[in-house]
Amino acid sequence: MPQKQSQIVLLGTGTPNADPQRFGSSVAIIINDTTYIIDCGAGVVRRAAAACQSGVTALEVSKLNHLFLTHLHSDHTIGIPDLILTPWVLERKEPLLVYGPRGTRNMTDHILAAYNEDITTRLKGFEPANDRGYKVEVNEIEAGVIYKDINVKVEAFAVNHCSMIAYGYKLNTPDRVIAISGDTKPFDGLIDNYRGCDVLIHEVYSSSGFNNRHPEWQKYHSSAHTSSDELAKIANQVKPGLLILYHQLFHGVTEEHLLSEIKAKYNGKVVSGKDLDVY
Repeated sequence: MPQKQSQIVLLGTGTPNADPQRFGSSVAIIINDTTYIIDCGAGVVRRAAAACQSGVTALEVSKLNHLFLTHLHSDHTIGIPDLILTPWVLERKEPLLVYGPRGTRNMTDHILAAYNEDITTRLKGFEPANDRGYKVEVNEIEAGVIYKDINVKVEAFAVNHCSMIAYGYKLNTPDRVIAISGDTKPFDGLIDNYRGCDVLIHEVYSSSGFNNRHPEWQKYHSSAHTSSDELAKIANQVKPGLLILYHQLFHGVTEEHLLSEIKAKYNGKVVSGKDLDVY
């Protein structure tokens, strides 16, 4: 039966680090048995299948057909060929709808070209295959309301992730407002995009672990991502009902230590997300 409330399923909480416990960055928002996936890191389809086996039936692989990309870094997009093709092989009958920044269409066209032999063989060979489920409808976005249906309104807002064109998303569902940072450093106006959210899903790196990084990496992380100290300040202003940490860069500290860095400066409800957590 369709659920009465929205669900958040963390399909992947990882970074470019090859952590076998944390697959590539991906979050599923489920409303009335329809799934909206934000980002498509490594392993997204297998994680969806695992969640489905655990009872989240909306994540049945053949049902996956909405994708929103925050930006085009590989750790957020490397699962796209899997999301295009595997659900089709498993009898998805509708095209995959993709919303993302400029460059998304070019990436998609090249993926489809790379898999032309596979697609042609499935369509013309003996294997049963429909002629729509592998197709992709790409919508390149700018800031503002980019999608709306009977379940959700999705608003994109520009974020600051080095030279990348990058967005965060705010999803207005029937029961709560969910904001997702994507990858970003703090900047003037960021908090305005989060205001009013019930759940804030935010990337973070450990402030104490950062001090042990090489200066070149410190320069990058401080100009592209959000430290635990910075996130605590953001959360104190936004005051979400729940703060979920994802895309965690631990820099050598434990998950418990990273969480304690936030809690030392923020008294609200906060959790460090793990793959397949449901909220």
